[in-house]
Parts: sequence; C-alpha cells; structure tokens
Amino acid sequence: MSRPNAESRPDPWRAPVIVAQIPDTGVHRKLEASAAERQAMAELAGLREVLSAQAEFDVVPKSGGRFEVTGRVRARVGQTCVVTLDPIESEIEEAVDLMFVPEAEARRLADLIEEGQDDKAPPEIADPPEAIANGIIDLGRLATDALFLAIDPYPRKEGAVFEAEVTAPDPADHPFAVLKALQGKKRDKKKGK
Repeated sequence: MSRPNAESRPDPWRAPVIVAQIPDTGVHRKLEASAAERQAMAELAGLREVLSAQAEFDVVPKSGGRFEVTGRVRARVGQTCVVTLDPIESEIEEAVDLMFVPEAEARRLADLIEEGQDDKAPPEIADPPEAIANGIIDLGRLATDALFLAIDPYPRKEGAVFEAEVTAPDPADHPFAVLKALQGKKRDKKKGK
C-alpha cells in the first residue's frame, strides 16, 4: 500500500490514532471525509469530484508492538468517460487488511525483502508491513491510499465502446496514382502521333 512519494504528498484526509492509547481489545473507528477533504482528495487524484468517502477500521494490537488494521473504504467519485468524455460516477469499495509495525522493524523487514530479491527465484512473500510513524497510525491516510489505488484509471460509461473510424481508401490517394496518371498521358501522346 506504500507509495514511493507518499511522504512528500499532502494528506487531505487525516484521522490519526495514537498506538499507545489503543486498549488490548483494540479500537473501531468510523470515518467520513468532510467536503473540504473530499475536494482535496479529488484535486490530488485528478478526479472531477469525490462525492462521498467513508471508512470503517478495526485496529487490533498484536505481539511485538504490531497492530493489525482491517476494514473497508467506500466512496463515490466523479470521473470522465475515456470514450465519450461524458461525466460519470463510479462506486468504490475496497477491503483493507494491513499489519503495522514499529519503524525500526519495518526498515529491518524491508532490508530483508530487498536482500531476498537478489536471488534468482525469490520466494513468494506477502506485502511488507507498514511503519508506525511517530507512534501514530493515520487511518485517514490509509483510507485515502486505498481509495486512490481502487480508482479505475480508464473509466467507461456503461455500454461505451471505442470504435475506430474506418474509411475506404480513395484510389486517387494512392502513392502510385500520380505515376499511373502520367503513364496514361504518355500513352495518349503516342496514340496522337
């Protein structure tokens, strides 16, 4: 779920959870993005608009300072059909199931994964865990990332089909048509002599 430039981009939707305050039973959070947050998300994702965005997460502590975050992100976004250029709306529903670990462990695991990729046939591994940054898991950022990853980059209006315009070639446009015309004039001159 991490993005290469995730640290440099602004976070339009923030909902930080301080891990030190999470009870042993975990926490359940329901989130809904405000109009300003939805507008910022739309601008960041290059969408016409984000009509709605909600998320529900369960954050459960695990051994070793790890936290499992599961839940769903739902949104309705306004896009433009790539075929007809008509405005369309798309429904998004994305499941989330991630493990968060302390930053030092995340770096160590990332190094181990990178070392394993040097082999000729690396074993199949699950996605690396996310880092807990400054003792916080930002559920708003997590929801935004899940939403952005679920957006169809080439949305189509229902039933819209791209049809290439096919026209029959004009014989006069053929590259050798000029030569044929010159040849015909040459024959006409010979017959006229």
